[in-house]
Amino acid sequence: MKRLALRWLKFNLVGGLGIVVQLGCLALLRFWMHYLAATALAVEIAVLHNFAWHERFTWKDRPGGGRERLMRLVRFHLGNGAVSILGNIGLMWLLVGRLHMRHLVVANGIAIAVCSLLNFALGEWFVFRY
Repeated sequence: MKRLALRWLKFNLVGGLGIVVQLGCLALLRFWMHYLAATALAVEIAVLHNFAWHERFTWKDRPGGGRERLMRLVRFHLGNGAVSILGNIGLMWLLVGRLHMRHLVVANGIAIAVCSLLNFALGEWFVFRY
C-alpha cells in the first residue's frame, strides 16, 4: 500500500508537469485552430510527455526492453490517451461549447482533473502492469 501511495504521488508530479505542457500548448494552439482541434493536439503532446516521464520515473521498476516499452506505449495510448483525449474533448465541448465557459485554460484544467483518477488506475493495472 505504501508503494502504491508513493506511485500516486509520482503520478501526480508527472501529471502536474503534463498539465503545464498541455495548457501551454492549448494556449498557443488556440490562435491557429478550432478549440477542439487545439485541445486534441495539446492532449496528445502531454500524453507523450507523460509517458516518457512515467516510464523513467513513476513506473521505472517495471522490467522490459524496447519491445515491452513499445507495448506499454501502445497500451498507454489505448488507455490513458483515449481517456485523456476523449474525456478532454467531451468535457471541453460541454464546458465551452454548451455551457459557454469563456476561459479555455480553466475549462481544460477541470477536464484534466476529472480524467486523472481513471488514468492512474489504467496506468497501474493496464499500461505498466507486471
